[in-house]
Amino acid sequence: MVGRLDLLGVSDAAEMLGVTRRQVNRLTASGDLVKVARGLVDRTSVERYLASGGAAHVRGWTEPTAWAAITLLAGGEPYWLGAPQRSRLRHALHTVSSPSEFTARVRNRATVHPYEGHRSVTERVRQELVIAHRSRLGLVETGTYVDGYAGADALPVLARRFGLRENPRGTIILRAVTIDLSIVADLTSTSALAAVDTAGSLDPRERGVGERALSQLLERFRR
Repeated sequence: MVGRLDLLGVSDAAEMLGVTRRQVNRLTASGDLVKVARGLVDRTSVERYLASGGAAHVRGWTEPTAWAAITLLAGGEPYWLGAPQRSRLRHALHTVSSPSEFTARVRNRATVHPYEGHRSVTERVRQELVIAHRSRLGLVETGTYVDGYAGADALPVLARRFGLRENPRGTIILRAVTIDLSIVADLTSTSALAAVDTAGSLDPRERGVGERALSQLLERFRR
């Protein structure tokens, strides 16, 4: 059940995001924000959009470029980009000024879909996903919360199989990608993907851990 504190008027959402009412309406139309009723937006969807860097006044990279940037930060080589693109991206990464800017730049790496489901299916859902291990950042994995990547085509299948229901405040976070999922899987052996995901957390402490890890990775890349 949604309470009054879980809702925001369009004007309040616009103020939180630093955008116009018209832009909020566009974001609800695109699915980036969740419209609950006429003139009302789900607060958690606004907070999640903010945490992901969606409101930042920087252009997000395309999905292939976003994954290439994370791969470079992890010390890998993004083979799916041509040599000129890789060179331009390396230069662009050297100009990224903060973890929050990097988070904003790579926000298009996936579309985020929060779900709720019975606690008995949590572990089974986890086994179907590619997950960036938060333990690499010193964070404890929780059994009641799932956050992982899957192919975009797999999302409706997973939702049906496990009886998942879309809910902005859900604790089963499915990140849909159209890029080859093996690219994402390769990054789970590094701290880069965990840092990026955690830097967009709604929890301030976790977000701080992710931002510090990202800051260290960016500094190392610039050397």
